[in-house]
Amino acid sequence: MTEVNSQDTPQILCIGSVLWDIVGRCDSEMRFGNDMPGRIRRLPGGVAMNIAMTLARFGMKPALLSAIGRDPEGDELVQASKQLGLNTDYIYRSDDLPTDRYMAVEGANGLIAAIADAHSLEAAGNKILRALEDGTLGTQDQPFKGLMALDGNLTLSLLDHIATNPAFAKSDLRVAPASPGKAERLRPFLTHTRGTLYVNLEEAGLLCQESFADSEAAATGLLNRGAARVLVTDGGRSATEATESGSVTLEPPTVTVARVTGAGDTFMAAHIAADARGEDRKTALNAALNAAATYVSGEPPL
Repeated sequence: MTEVNSQDTPQILCIGSVLWDIVGRCDSEMRFGNDMPGRIRRLPGGVAMNIAMTLARFGMKPALLSAIGRDPEGDELVQASKQLGLNTDYIYRSDDLPTDRYMAVEGANGLIAAIADAHSLEAAGNKILRALEDGTLGTQDQPFKGLMALDGNLTLSLLDHIATNPAFAKSDLRVAPASPGKAERLRPFLTHTRGTLYVNLEEAGLLCQESFADSEAAATGLLNRGAARVLVTDGGRSATEATESGSVTLEPPTVTVARVTGAGDTFMAAHIAADARGEDRKTALNAALNAAATYVSGEPPL
């Protein structure tokens, strides 16, 4: 049988939401009901897209697996992805589903509110995974053997499929919940003790159905629930990487916050890149915290 993985195989697959971010940013603090002056931008986004963009800046070669409509917004998004150096060959293009969108409002005091419209990704279901099961990138008998970054915009049933299907058995799975509202979709990776989970303190609490005082306690709680490996962040406070063999806890740099949307994705991507370079646990966690802090300050994470 012909070997599925070759030199042309992507270094990492970013599977999940690829959409347009519409972000309004006000330089002043905002409260409920405020009508403030600011700037509104549209830019490529979604958890999978944000991770892929950052990985590309770190010199990796990511490919996107997602659903994008065959509408003008979708055509623009595919073109923008290619210009960013991302492989779009495996994206499912739908004739009847529109391109997804995300809308957020940010103030000087952080994220005020956001709505993620990833209904097309959810409706596409396992169609976005065809390349991993039809022989293009892998099959059940000959699984893809590289890194996969997954996000919680995928449905619970699809994430459970990935956690248990032989076509993903040899992949290094890296999983993020996308938002606290979707954190519980990561339960299959606790049940089946698979993958590396990237969550914040609130998301860890939702997964474990309890409250934690800090990232170290949350990491311990997730391991006790069945997680194989976790990274827990807590905003400007400590972050912890943990497995059964031990844990590492570090404090992030202190910076002035200029933006929030995408910071967690930047942290995850920077950590994956550091792991891929062979960095030790402490160095990899430190690299991820520094990249996220630089991103939040308004600078590129390099």
